[in-house]
Amino acid sequence: MFAHFSLMVGMIAGLVLMPASALACRLALAMGFDVSRSVDAVDYRFQNDAIVAALFDHEVRALILNSPEPVAISLFEWAGQHQQTLIVGWTILDSAAAIDRVAQQVLTHQRQHSGLTAVGSALLYGRNLLADMPDCDWHTLDMAGDGQVNDGPEPRRVYDTTDFGDVVVNALVIGEHESQVLHWFEENVLHGFGAFAEFTPTHDRFAEAFRRKLIRELAQPLLGALSLPDAG
Repeated sequence: MFAHFSLMVGMIAGLVLMPASALACRLALAMGFDVSRSVDAVDYRFQNDAIVAALFDHEVRALILNSPEPVAISLFEWAGQHQQTLIVGWTILDSAAAIDRVAQQVLTHQRQHSGLTAVGSALLYGRNLLADMPDCDWHTLDMAGDGQVNDGPEPRRVYDTTDFGDVVVNALVIGEHESQVLHWFEENVLHGFGAFAEFTPTHDRFAEAFRRKLIRELAQPLLGALSLPDAG
């Protein structure tokens, strides 16, 4: 058994020494941000500042970069049924410079919409984005929002009629405008094994919740990769 364990350790060590380009993407993470009319200019600034701050956070960067398999990230904004805008297309985060470029794209992006709240349409948009990254081991869609659907298809209808495969849908819920919005997201938006929701009561605390959420999402594939077979 000791010899078997030593062999496993050697294999893992060899894996760590391999260049990132030689390995598959471990996580494709698509993040959608609510820019409906309930999100004013100040709230919008809180969101964008939170994204940039998280990308420069030491713990977040360590989770992204201290692994032989890279993370791919994409960001978009959503509001009404036909109002989704790509902020950052799929980017492989295989270096600090790549993360810096994503942060710069977020900083320079100009808001395009301020409409109704089409959560189901945003789910479809995110699912289609993830379909462009088939070689990644994990596929996660994160939906940040502060209200229930009032335009387009209901999320449950979307799940009933569209194959989301192994996509995990998490949520970052802002409770500033609707008292039951967290419960609604938990019942209607979360999807897949291990899906979770982070909550913030107000937009001005968005950064705290976003950082927690991102750390959980980045750590999950790493924990899965480190799972060892049963000792027996």
